[in-house]
Amino acid sequence: MDNKFNSENRKILHIDMDAFYASIEQRDHPEYRGQPVVVGGLPDGRRGVVAAASYEARKYGIHSAMPSKRAFQLCPKAIFVRPRMEVYKEVSSKMREIFARYTDLIEPLSLDEAYLDVTVDKLNIGSAIEIAQQIKQAIKTELHLTASAGVSVNKFIAKIASDLNKPDGLAFIGPSKIKSFMEQLPVEKFHGVGKVTATKMKSMGLYTGADIKKLSEQELTSCFGKAGSFYYHIVRGIDHREVEPHRETKSVSAEDTFAYDLTNMEEMNRELDKIAQIVYDRLNKHELRGRTITVKIKYSDFRQITRNHSFTHPVDDLFLIGDTARQLLASTEPQGKAVRLLGISLSNFGELMPSDRRQDKSGQLRLFP
Repeated sequence: MDNKFNSENRKILHIDMDAFYASIEQRDHPEYRGQPVVVGGLPDGRRGVVAAASYEARKYGIHSAMPSKRAFQLCPKAIFVRPRMEVYKEVSSKMREIFARYTDLIEPLSLDEAYLDVTVDKLNIGSAIEIAQQIKQAIKTELHLTASAGVSVNKFIAKIASDLNKPDGLAFIGPSKIKSFMEQLPVEKFHGVGKVTATKMKSMGLYTGADIKKLSEQELTSCFGKAGSFYYHIVRGIDHREVEPHRETKSVSAEDTFAYDLTNMEEMNRELDKIAQIVYDRLNKHELRGRTITVKIKYSDFRQITRNHSFTHPVDDLFLIGDTARQLLASTEPQGKAVRLLGISLSNFGELMPSDRRQDKSGQLRLFP
């Protein structure tokens, strides 16, 4: 099936399940329905962060990646449940079977969301909106869950559209609407623009797409590097990226820039534990295991270093990720230094290697810069 169409003739869907993990728990446990449900973490202050929160929990300000202790403070009556990744993966597989009835051009982003190119669909329906409606109904009827869908001519607009009417929403942004839509869009709603970049943009007087549009591509790249070129094109609704059915994830990572510099190991290790939990959750979402763990450290003077270790076997164990990250950090002797940012990534998702010179025969961890 050829998806080499004029960009304005493409029909791209972004399907995003609503509060996926938490909704599955509410589906499988009737007593949880209508209640604030938090998946992941423990409310007693032990290590852990929120993997997902039901819409009832979100009303209290609880969101994913939040420390579980904070979630408990916001909503003491919340129901905390352990993730059941095998169940979530099984539901995700059934969801993709539904997608495959309409197209083979499916690009999963995680267990609970995917892009679909339905420019030419298997059932000759022709209407992308009708296909989105049918997919949503099949998910509701067969899986007893809800999904939101975005429909447009490219991936960027479709992804933004899927978030407009959540939960159980459907939004279509056609070619004639893209210009005005992007001009009115707040910068923090741009997919890929995080809090730090949004703050920088606002400090420059850039609050909406229309503001960004006033700057030349050169001006944007001088301020935001390679991303500036992306912003220049996307604010004009230009996104030629194709839906890639076999998109390969090179790494899974998470990092955090702190409000104040960290100077003692206890604080640093505590933050690393939170970051390790996020990386672990993302590995599960992408159904990946990596052999190489990398820790990134940025100091207050903006000097940055990385340390990594590769295992002979794929890793997806939370304790091992956190423990290795702490050892890698300790090898840099950071005590007393002003640390501005910490990050952890897992990469090297290839097959099991028979030997690895970075690990001795005893299996003892050896550290390499």
